[in-house]
Amino acid sequence: MAAVGACIFSAVSSPVFRRQITSSSEKPKRNPILKRVVVSTERTLAATTTVMTETTPTRIFVEKKSSELVEDEAETKQTVNVREYSEEESEGNGKSLKDYFDEAEDMIKSSSGGGRPRWFSPLECGSHTRDSPLLLFLPGIDGVGLGLIRQHQRLGKIFDIWCLHIPVKDRTSFTGLVKLVESTVRSESNRSPKRPVYLVGESLGACIALAAAARNPDIDLVLILVNPATSFNKSVLQSTIPLLELMPGQITTMLSSILSLMTGDPLKMAMDNVVKRLSLQPKIQDLSQDLVAISSYLPVLADILPKETLLWKIELLKAASAYANSRLHAVKAQMLVLCSGKDQLMPSQEEGERLSSALHKCEPRNFYDHGHFLLLEDGVDLVTIIKGASYYRRGRNHNYVSDFMPPTSSEFNKICEDFRWMRVLASPVMLSTLANGKIVRGLAGIPSEGPVLFVGYHNLLGLDVLTLIPEFMTESNILLRGLAHPMMYFKSKEGGLGDLSPYDVMRIMGAVPVSGINLYKLMSSKSHVLLYPGGVREALHRKGEEYKLFWPESSEFVRMATTFGAKIVPFGAVGEDDLAQIVLDYNDQMKIPYFKSQIEELTATAARLRTDTKGEVANQDMHMPYPVPKVPGRFYFYFGKPIETKGRKRELRDREKAHELYLEIKSEVEKCLAYLKEKRENDPYRNILPRLIYQARHGFTSQVPTFEP
Repeated sequence: MAAVGACIFSAVSSPVFRRQITSSSEKPKRNPILKRVVVSTERTLAATTTVMTETTPTRIFVEKKSSELVEDEAETKQTVNVREYSEEESEGNGKSLKDYFDEAEDMIKSSSGGGRPRWFSPLECGSHTRDSPLLLFLPGIDGVGLGLIRQHQRLGKIFDIWCLHIPVKDRTSFTGLVKLVESTVRSESNRSPKRPVYLVGESLGACIALAAAARNPDIDLVLILVNPATSFNKSVLQSTIPLLELMPGQITTMLSSILSLMTGDPLKMAMDNVVKRLSLQPKIQDLSQDLVAISSYLPVLADILPKETLLWKIELLKAASAYANSRLHAVKAQMLVLCSGKDQLMPSQEEGERLSSALHKCEPRNFYDHGHFLLLEDGVDLVTIIKGASYYRRGRNHNYVSDFMPPTSSEFNKICEDFRWMRVLASPVMLSTLANGKIVRGLAGIPSEGPVLFVGYHNLLGLDVLTLIPEFMTESNILLRGLAHPMMYFKSKEGGLGDLSPYDVMRIMGAVPVSGINLYKLMSSKSHVLLYPGGVREALHRKGEEYKLFWPESSEFVRMATTFGAKIVPFGAVGEDDLAQIVLDYNDQMKIPYFKSQIEELTATAARLRTDTKGEVANQDMHMPYPVPKVPGRFYFYFGKPIETKGRKRELRDREKAHELYLEIKSEVEKCLAYLKEKRENDPYRNILPRLIYQARHGFTSQVPTFEP
């Protein structure tokens, strides 16, 4: 069984050195079985040499008191045996709730539950880069510090992770814990002032994070709060204090209840484990074994939360909630709140809404089918959550290019699965133009090397994007970086735009807020960029305006593309009128007082673009057209011949020449639209019924034919 193999050091100590495993007779060399041990020491002192044999795997706990408190006190070391684990196992995300309990038991036994609160860095978190920000994990009521155990592998690639361990017998007050965290935050912020410090707090830890942020408003902090205990006054735990005090000895019943909350539903967890292991139907004996395994955690939980400790932790939660709530007004940090819908300990979703309303920089994310210990449950990936919210940054501000991490295969597959219905309904047809002018089915005519700027017409509600971007990834392994309206990224002060989580998928797939700076960065990074000059005006068009371009008069993007010698690919997309029909558009809604006031309120809170532009394109009032669905037709995309700008920089500095190219691109987009509207009339599979019949005969993964280009 894999063990946490970690170094533990005092909470007010600062740096972390990772050392290669050595033997007494050999030079430092990577051990294929064990990963590097983490050692804490002051940067000004020499690192302590660690000697371990490959036949006796060990874990070293190095405690180091802060030089601010006891500068000359000697280090103390404890060595305990741990289980071996393979390199292959350590590279996966295969850790489970069982690993949490196994490794928690190891940590408690290693120190007999005593000592002071201290930091440790899990060995599997050692692959981050030098410019990775620091992430401090602050545990919940358990205090072990292993709440991220199922996240260590992925998080450790982009963060320097330190986890706080609060020993079972420790009775440090809440303000004492806050001061420990605050000292580390200040020390590390001074050491790397240009990088943020992340505080990931779970329950009790969320209150510590809020308190530290309130006391240090000038430090660049990013808070990720998981089911925060700021709602303790509404928690079921508050009413259990008198009962616990009367209960003699071990509190097995209470621990059983807490155990059932670790994943929300033990039976569901056991079933999930069986299904994962078997490709056939689950077996009764495997299900029974998993349920027995769950009940076997009780002794470990009793070690983590003996009666005296549980009573202390509940009192600690009470103090933490009161302290954090009294100082919410002082919190200036960027904050992401993760709320479970089936949290039986606290009303977490309600609390997330409250915090989001109270704090301008706070965004909630809801997980409706999960329990209190969210990060220990299946299907929860903290890295994906952070990416989706655009909360990962290495500097003062988020850079949508340098801080962007492309979607992993699992992230992409999940997104494709979530939107598979759209692909079935629309059955997109992709056409591109080769260098010789020949039109072919597929994306063979698309330049593989960037920078490339795709310029086209935006279909109703942006429905075209749902099929366009996945098709590029699947067929050509090209990630289109879309330029999107800023309302999908930034919470307004008035809160009129509501929940931003529906746009997380777009951010994971690389969309960025439309701006000249972001276009410049994307072009300079040789990206494939997707631009709709008509923007909101086209996507939210009126009745009878299908496939009509609403472009600004000025050539906004041509000179930018020319600066980097980018290829410009004009394209058309047709199919919105075969999927839906608008029954209530902007003009209709402005005649109805209720809808008119909603439009005015929403427009006032949204970011305004092209304020210096005149005409229809400047009329980008935010509203939602009301369409009714049709029997699904088909989406068609036609990419014209790429237009070269390389070598034309001097020529296109002339505004008139640049405008001529701009009008040429606009004309090509209109030709692409006209071509598709005409050719689709000859497609025998334009309607969904013939397509379904074809796929029933040839397989549902088969490509459905279309017209001859």
